[in-house]
Amino acid sequence: MSKKINRENDTVEVVAEVVKSEMALREEEIQSFWQREDIFNKSMARPAGAEPKGEYIFYDGPPFATGLPHYGHILAGTIKDAIPRFWTMNGFRVKRRWGWDCHGLPLENLIEKKLGLANKKDIEEFGIKNFNEEARGAVLEYADDWKKIVPRLGRFVDMENDYKTMDSTYTESVWWVFKQLHEKGLVYEGYKAMHLCPRCGTTLSNFEVNQGYADVKDISVTVKMPLLDSEGKPTDTSILIWTTTPWTLPGNMAVAINKDFEYVKVLVLPAYASKIEYKERPSKNNEYIILAKEMLGKIPGIKKDNDGNYLWGEFVLSIVEEMKGSDLVDLSYQPPFDYLRKQDIKGVETAWKIYHADYVELGEEGTGAVHIAPAYGEEDMNLAKENNIPIVHHVDYEGRFMPFVTEFAGQLVKPKDDDATGVSHLDADIKVLKYLQEQGKIFKKENITHSYPHCWRDGTPLLNYGTTSWFVKVTDIKDKLVEANNKVKWVPDHVGSNRFGKWLEGARDWAVSRQRYWGAPLPIWRNKKSGEIKVIGSLEELKTFIPKSGNKYLITRHAESKLNTQNTLNVKDGVENGVTEKGREQIKGLTEKLQSEKIDFIYYSPLQRTKETAEEIAKNLGLDNSVLVEDVRLLEMGFGEFEGRTVDEYHSFFATGIDRLTKRPEGGENWLDVKKRVGELLYELEQKHNGKNILFVSHNGTLQMMQAVVEGDDLEVTAKHIEDNSYDLQNAELRTLSFSPLPHNDNYELDYHRPYIDEVKLYDGDEELERVPDVFDCWFESGSMPYAQHHYPFSCADTFTKECFPAQFIAEGLDQTRGWFYSMLVLGVALFDKSPYENVVVNGLVLAEDGKKMSKSLNNYPDPVDLVNRLGADAVRYYLLSSPVVHGEDLSFSEKEVLEQQRKNLGRLHNVLAMYEMFQDGGERATIPVIFWIDGSWRASIN
Repeated sequence: MSKKINRENDTVEVVAEVVKSEMALREEEIQSFWQREDIFNKSMARPAGAEPKGEYIFYDGPPFATGLPHYGHILAGTIKDAIPRFWTMNGFRVKRRWGWDCHGLPLENLIEKKLGLANKKDIEEFGIKNFNEEARGAVLEYADDWKKIVPRLGRFVDMENDYKTMDSTYTESVWWVFKQLHEKGLVYEGYKAMHLCPRCGTTLSNFEVNQGYADVKDISVTVKMPLLDSEGKPTDTSILIWTTTPWTLPGNMAVAINKDFEYVKVLVLPAYASKIEYKERPSKNNEYIILAKEMLGKIPGIKKDNDGNYLWGEFVLSIVEEMKGSDLVDLSYQPPFDYLRKQDIKGVETAWKIYHADYVELGEEGTGAVHIAPAYGEEDMNLAKENNIPIVHHVDYEGRFMPFVTEFAGQLVKPKDDDATGVSHLDADIKVLKYLQEQGKIFKKENITHSYPHCWRDGTPLLNYGTTSWFVKVTDIKDKLVEANNKVKWVPDHVGSNRFGKWLEGARDWAVSRQRYWGAPLPIWRNKKSGEIKVIGSLEELKTFIPKSGNKYLITRHAESKLNTQNTLNVKDGVENGVTEKGREQIKGLTEKLQSEKIDFIYYSPLQRTKETAEEIAKNLGLDNSVLVEDVRLLEMGFGEFEGRTVDEYHSFFATGIDRLTKRPEGGENWLDVKKRVGELLYELEQKHNGKNILFVSHNGTLQMMQAVVEGDDLEVTAKHIEDNSYDLQNAELRTLSFSPLPHNDNYELDYHRPYIDEVKLYDGDEELERVPDVFDCWFESGSMPYAQHHYPFSCADTFTKECFPAQFIAEGLDQTRGWFYSMLVLGVALFDKSPYENVVVNGLVLAEDGKKMSKSLNNYPDPVDLVNRLGADAVRYYLLSSPVVHGEDLSFSEKEVLEQQRKNLGRLHNVLAMYEMFQDGGERATIPVIFWIDGSWRASIN
């Protein structure tokens, strides 16, 4: 038995130890050989064949590392391994770079659950910075597991030189993509009815919405809206409207009918009064309803008798008048609630009237009259805009009735079902209907089952909600998208021509902004005075709007000191370590270089060697001591246990450059500690001084970290500079820092994430700019992958179209037709008028053996790692590749069939090998070029 830690719920499970099969052990030996001999990288350095044939470009879609690989990953990964291997064996170089998807609602939801945060208000009280740092810490929690499992599955892929969508270089390329679209007129800000997740507090794109539809039980209601007379008083005649969203009724602003339809006025009487002649009925007891003539007989429960009357329970419905819909247009009516009538709303004179709308149709449900709540539906909003009807909310962004909706204030209009607390998605609807029932305004209600959209991440019912968002104008390039897609080879073909092709034909503008936190920020700033927007496409452009102090910063390492000559470390006082005679000569040479700089301040480390260097420079420049400023933040790093020992001993303590940054000697500092203190000093002086020339006299390691602060280097980049000595300074060497304040985190790394980007003040001349606080839809980020993984166009611009774009091959699951495949195509066509990929393999869904979705709670599938240990990775790979799932069909995963593949194919191969090994020392060797026959047969089969 062994222990298995489940980090998803912080539990420890006791599991049976899996006995590895001979086949699995043999695979592990092969894997060890591959790793030991660096076979994958060698195949990249020298492709097969006497003459390399160039690049075969492959894009690897980035997964989340917030969980362990499942069979869906294994399936796609196997396809992604087989095709690049084939082309590598045919003489092409196929780069296979791994990536990580780091942003978006999936990760945010995990952090919310971990921290017990219920909504955006909780997040903001916790702090955006704290929340995002929690997300950053969790995003690669399982990365080390992936780096073990993926190679064990037999895949060749570069997981060390990976890209991450949260990297600053990646984000800068995303900004560039967005700015290019904006300059092409393909970006706009719009107020539209969109699907809102009230719990997440953000809108979703149309293809995100399509991922979350589910059948639910709801209540439809037919409501009476009394027509008004010339004096504005309710009459005894009501127009009937039908809706499946009772919670929108307090927001009613209009009724829509079709002017070309036939409508009828119907008298409603109790059955006992039906024998009375119409002319004898007292008008004060009459109740009339208006609806489309065709719909009268379709209302459930209503039947027609032999006299032409319609029977409905205890009532008789008699047509007393027929009219065209045009006769109803412009009539006023009394809305079911008066909340909005009591509000101070501009343009209200157009409200609560009947309007014509072409989209009103006669189907199997409804009355031919539609309730219009402009803030809660696309068609409703369009009608309101066309007729200048006010668009007013009665529900807030958290999905609650606003305070002025007094009877229901604070109630969630569409909560997520929760059996534990007894909350139902129908709670608000039922309260609204109960109130209307008491007011006598309901004509009929019934239970229905229909498909309703839910948040694809947390299952919360979505609201169709009017709000502002930023859009990519996909409709402007729709024809180009269809044309580009027609040139792509899809496997299976019908996915590209039907599922994906039809989706493109109906493509709508893409909402790319999200009102969330952990994501690449929108690079949009708005002038506080004029409202004019600035879209920024690079770090260099960002710097042009950041106010600068006008300070000039120079750095120099102290002149040679006594302990430099002995290669000994020193940071403590009381040790004689002054400048040597050679060092004083170095200072003279340094002073000559500084003569033209007009130094205003010399900031120096308090140690003897730096103090002497600073004082000597000031003296040689003819400056008095007032320019000298001692600052402990410029101290040499704390060496701790290595104080007084050699530099070589200190360096041997660290295995890598990353180690030197993060590992602390006992009683000492690491380099990141130093980076933080010099970063604090540099940003402080930028605020304190203006137009000054400032010289820092410090130590090699300290000044290396200051250079890293100026560049905004992250951990990996800083480590590279340490390892290649590019930041290294010789004694008395002078350098100029090109410093501009950057959005940075606590480690003084360039960081575009919130809140750091929001804290940077930007100005256009004298006018302040304010950033639009939204972040990107994570699909926009992943769709930018062809460019952002290479930091294009800031890197590899010369070789991009030769080595990086477009991809000859990509592969993902069927669900990506409305995800990664779509977002990549939109951006590729918008930027370069071509598809960013040429061939696509689309796999289906891997289900449990019983055809149900694989579920940990149901324990209805074998653990992938255990299965590989028992039957071998090749058996799993052959099983998946030979199944219909690689042609976009679903697969019910069967361990028995994996075993059959192992015995049928791998077993035979191993038997052949065993036979060969048994007789290899005797007899004549075969002269038939078997390998060429196999290769030729394979080519014939794929052609």
